[in-house]
Amino acid sequence: MRTWRQGYRDLLPEAVLAEVTSPAARDAWRERWAEAATAPPTPRHRLLVAVAADLVVGFAAHGPAEEADHDPGTAAELITLLVDPLHGRAGHGSRLLAATVDMLREDGVTTLLTWTFEDDSVTRAFLGSAGWAPDGTARTLDMGEPVRQIRLHTDISDTGTVGTDTTGTGAG
Repeated sequence: MRTWRQGYRDLLPEAVLAEVTSPAARDAWRERWAEAATAPPTPRHRLLVAVAADLVVGFAAHGPAEEADHDPGTAAELITLLVDPLHGRAGHGSRLLAATVDMLREDGVTTLLTWTFEDDSVTRAFLGSAGWAPDGTARTLDMGEPVRQIRLHTDISDTGTVGTDTTGTGAG
């Protein structure tokens, strides 16, 4: 919840942020993520975690792309990648992203997509440093007021480091 409150405080309407980080929401999110880890919707949906000192300090979730303009056999979506702000700048985000790319390459995925808030300069800079770029697709979410998101993509077909920041200097 700390990650959402800090990371999204300037991106989401205040009422929405308060609702999704409330004690009741925290319990619902905990249950939802436990289910995602133990009973994913498909074998290609995965949840990876970063651990430090026996604490989960970050996570990344990915699954097949559900976008009509991409083949779910060769495209996947990074659904979320978050690192607790108390553990940021320690390479957790970079390692989670690299592990995600490694797993997806093994599945034959060549394109990785994600949605991010248009004004989220931190996420855009982190992913941009790893080779991601906007693909020209956008959507507007109704959160009591319009909140615009843009879709980013990267080509992960190369066996090099495209799509990942292996320097450990990313936002993670």
